[in-house]
Amino acid sequence: MLRTIQIGSCMSVQGILVRQLDDGRVIIRVDEKVYKGFPVERPLARVA
Repeated sequence: MLRTIQIGSCMSVQGILVRQLDDGRVIIRVDEKVYKGFPVERPLARVA
């Protein structure tokens, strides 16, 4: 499953989900690199 995580105040990474940690963070893999951070939630749909 593809997930997006935030790894800094202005940086996010998108990759394949490896596992979810107990503290709410997730680990994702991008090619040979592994990143850990908090998942980015989907924005709410706007109602016009």
